[in-house]
Amino acid sequence: MTQKTGVLYQGYPSEQELSGAPGVPSDERIKKGPVAFIECVQEIPCNPCEEACPYGAITVGKPITNLPKLDEEKCIGCGTCIAACPGLAIFMLNGSKQKAEVSFPYEYYPLPQKGDVVDCVDREGKLVVKGTVLRVVKSPRYDATAVLTVEVPMKYIKIVRSIKRLGRS
Repeated sequence: MTQKTGVLYQGYPSEQELSGAPGVPSDERIKKGPVAFIECVQEIPCNPCEEACPYGAITVGKPITNLPKLDEEKCIGCGTCIAACPGLAIFMLNGSKQKAEVSFPYEYYPLPQKGDVVDCVDREGKLVVKGTVLRVVKSPRYDATAVLTVEVPMKYIKIVRSIKRLGRS
């Protein structure tokens, strides 16, 4: 019996789903600097990412159930789209430095602080590697969603998607 994978069965996208997603940038673009990595693989009525992008780098168009498409040449990696996504499916990857930078939405308290060493996890929530918090952005325009940026070894750039929830203070 074949194991069923993917967002409908596991709650997170499979590698096969991501390989066909129009919001996933090329490896070459990731190496150039910050760029959105849109892991939206379900055709649902949603377009806040399109509305949030000030550079027109994300398009959903009509019908509103289209998957978001990333124009990787227009994307400057500003990160505005990260907190705008109600499905928490947008990340920012920067592969232009010695170590990878991964930015992601984070809706738990307490928030980590810049410089903290944290447990970084994959899409499934499994521990991958220790990472260092580079930034914590909590903008009023992001509502209740903070955007964290962690630094991890480059080989984990497409694997790390969050951090292990911190203990209560």
